[in-house]
Amino acid sequence: MDRKKLVLLLGALVIAIGTALAARSMFAGAAAPQAEAVPQKPVGPKVLVANRQLPVGTIITADAIGYQQWPEELVQDAYFIDGESDVSKLIGTVVRFPITAGEPVTQGSLVAPGDRGFLAAALGPGMRAVTVPVSAKTGVAGFVFPGDRVDLVLTQTVKGDGGEGLKASETILRNLRVLATDQSTESSSDEQGRTVVRAFRTVTLEVTPKIAEKVAVAQTIGTLSLSLRSIADNQGELERAIAAGEVKIPDNATPEQEEKLLRQAMARPIDKGASFVTGGDVSRFQRSTLPPARPVGGYSAPAEAPSGAPAAQPSVPQGPTVRVTRGKITSTEAVGKTGSTR
Repeated sequence: MDRKKLVLLLGALVIAIGTALAARSMFAGAAAPQAEAVPQKPVGPKVLVANRQLPVGTIITADAIGYQQWPEELVQDAYFIDGESDVSKLIGTVVRFPITAGEPVTQGSLVAPGDRGFLAAALGPGMRAVTVPVSAKTGVAGFVFPGDRVDLVLTQTVKGDGGEGLKASETILRNLRVLATDQSTESSSDEQGRTVVRAFRTVTLEVTPKIAEKVAVAQTIGTLSLSLRSIADNQGELERAIAAGEVKIPDNATPEQEEKLLRQAMARPIDKGASFVTGGDVSRFQRSTLPPARPVGGYSAPAEAPSGAPAAQPSVPQGPTVRVTRGKITSTEAVGKTGSTR
């Protein structure tokens, strides 16, 4: 191929490539522009919904509820609408019917303190409410409010045969939730919003059915006193219960299930591991054991007296007696009416 033909061939190739690029640019420019999806703004007001699952008896807190956009055609009159409702007034109310996460909170699903059925709604499933009498001395001088947690202390004097009885005090129940003081289920405040401390004569506590029976019996035995618990004690009790295996969390539990189990464990009353103190632990002039029993017509060895306290005098058998020796032990026995030794 000569040089002239080669130049013509290259020129034709360049023209063909240029034509193809021009045609491609022309067709691309003439193509219809793609339609872009424009997000639609949600239409409708904001309604109050549950931020998490709210079982029956849940006390509403600020983090439990919040406003969310809701379709206008689905809004009902029973919903709480943003701008028309005051959420602060709902804090402290109790869930009457279960509410799932993201579900709107209705006016009928909450019951406020003082309303009919509030106390029954505030009780957890399977729990009971019992009332115990208190005074300024046994009720922490009025510094106990609904929602606090207390321990129940029983103080009594155990009578014996002669002498002064054994004085004892024991913590019989722990971690009991206060539902009400007198007939009030909420704390009262002054004009500046400060909590008002007032005296009360009764306290209503949340307990299990078995603990309710124990409280009823304890009121007939001695004096009941309240011991206010620290907020940090619940976490400590929970960690101890988990370490002891009393609270078991499944390995496949979701975070929501784990939170529910831990919340239930922290709210559970405790009736085990009661501690006690006797008069001998407080004063050397008090007893630390019961006085010895005096059998009818017999003799019993005196119980060991506490350090610093006078020894109890042995009881003297009445009527004819005989000395009986068994091995190295000699005792005095009363003679029966028939003349035989006992």
